Amino acid sequence: MSFLNQLKNKILIGDGAMGTLLYSFGVDSCSEELNLSQPEQIQNIHRAYIDAGADIIQTNTYAANYLKLLRYGLEDSVKDINSAAVRNAKLAAQDKVYVLGTMGGNRGIKPNSITIEEIKRSFREQLYCLLLEGVDGLLLETFYDREELETILTIARKETKLPIIAQVSMQEPGILQDHTPINDALKRLEELGADVVGLNCRLGPHHMLRALEQIELPKHAYLSAYPNASLPAYTDGKFHYDGDADYFRHSAKAFRNEGVRLLGGCCGTTPAHIRAFASELKNSTPIVEKIVKLKPKVNRVEVQAAKRELVPLQEIVQQRPSIIVELDPPRKLDTTKFFEGARALKAAGIDAITLADNSLATVRISNESLGYLVKTELGMRPLIHISCRDRNIIGLQSHLMGLHTLGMNDVLAITGDPARVGDFPGASSVYDVSSFELIQMIKQLNEGLSFSGKDLGQKTAFSIAAAFNPNVRSLDKAVKRLEKKIEYGADYFISQPVFSEEKLLQIYEHTKTLKAPIYIGLMPLISSKNAEFLHNEVPGIKIADSIRERMAKLNHDPLQAAREGIEITKSLIDAALTLFNGIYLITPFLRYELTSELAHYARQRAHEVRGNSYAETTI
Repeated sequence: MSFLNQLKNKILIGDGAMGTLLYSFGVDSCSEELNLSQPEQIQNIHRAYIDAGADIIQTNTYAANYLKLLRYGLEDSVKDINSAAVRNAKLAAQDKVYVLGTMGGNRGIKPNSITIEEIKRSFREQLYCLLLEGVDGLLLETFYDREELETILTIARKETKLPIIAQVSMQEPGILQDHTPINDALKRLEELGADVVGLNCRLGPHHMLRALEQIELPKHAYLSAYPNASLPAYTDGKFHYDGDADYFRHSAKAFRNEGVRLLGGCCGTTPAHIRAFASELKNSTPIVEKIVKLKPKVNRVEVQAAKRELVPLQEIVQQRPSIIVELDPPRKLDTTKFFEGARALKAAGIDAITLADNSLATVRISNESLGYLVKTELGMRPLIHISCRDRNIIGLQSHLMGLHTLGMNDVLAITGDPARVGDFPGASSVYDVSSFELIQMIKQLNEGLSFSGKDLGQKTAFSIAAAFNPNVRSLDKAVKRLEKKIEYGADYFISQPVFSEEKLLQIYEHTKTLKAPIYIGLMPLISSKNAEFLHNEVPGIKIADSIRERMAKLNHDPLQAAREGIEITKSLIDAALTLFNGIYLITPFLRYELTSELAHYARQRAHEVRGNSYAETTI
């Protein structure tokens, strides 16, 4: 008899975590490979769950697909591992319990890091391996990305008539990370052919039950729930879960009252947790009616939007010439020279002062702190660079919420130079997300939604700049990246420094049809050594041979060399203003007198080139 027929009249108990037990035994590598190297250990864990009261067990194949096995060099062992896993489960089951072929999600917090086509190929290979070994059904579990789950569920439903369980995981109780309400998501899975729909992982019983309160009883499918034991703790370099089995026993009837008919455990659960569920619910009668506490849908129009104090830079630069200047936060605690520079740049009438985020991975004073002081004490507009290198997603959202709270709405989203190039080469580069995904997430904050899809109660008002490196072999490819960044939500671009008029013309021809404006980066050279270092050692910067030769001729005269750098930049300003409205001046080594002079020059030339179309800047 199919377990679906049994679910019509009684509650069935699933098993608990496999990885948690293996980890507690000292396994800290590929758990799925143990199906081959230590089959008896896997079989013993299956038997422990069966002895605890599980009616259904799952194969040890959560990550046994090409994409995940690739991390361990086991991508060619997909068939062997999955086949062995089913055999191990069947040997333990002895036809007394059902065996489900388990497949886990690949996409997590970075959904765009893996294409749907890659997922399809990987999923089909694992699916066929499990089906050929004769599983009793399929368990699709721990899917944060709705697109991924819906795609593979559609494939699985076409390939087999076996029962399919489809389970999602939530960042926040009641919503998926793309802010789809959980009730809507499960209805969609039922429409696509899932026989059992439900929740697993991420949340313990408390929060999972809160989410289940918002879920209606399916019309044709059944509900499942596989909660974690608790929130994980981290002690002495190891993760562990402290939730006790008695807590599961007390919550068991609450799961039944929310309509759950298949109840198991996920991360942190052990045979003791499953025994606790079984002691309360095994073979008990499920409910057939339920009062649902549907969470009211938020009308996005009603969410309060933040007030912008200033016209967005992308609008300014579309209307008239605009000048912004980068002034790096100092590497030491004395900020005297920095603020001298900021005042000089204010006097030059720039539209914004941009503050790098530990550029070249060198430690500097927080740009958020200096940006706030620039804004409040000098009345200047700060443009804050945000790097993906130093903060995980938690830190990135917290940082952005802080910028919003301080009224700093102008940001530049960048990936960031790797940590190994800077002061601490042994430090970790986080890179939870790329600049593309960071742009998309900031746009989501502008809709009043957190990165996890949770309602923030207010919309941010960020104006988002993205980086543009024109110093590449193929400008066509670089422009395609810009187009992709526009799709993700970039409002305008700020380029790496350009050092030739020829390059300016090339950039103009390749970008003139873009929908977002560009600030062209220009940086005065101060010496021949400076030019050679930038050209040869700094990623994203290339200097024309003719410019380097001009600087080399003055290698013996530092003052004249710096003067020559100023004159070169002025000629580039002249050329740039005939093609672009945006000028982005980069201050070398806090030499603000250089960019201050160039800012004055650029404003004067803008008046001459654009005439009455150039309006005075108001900060």
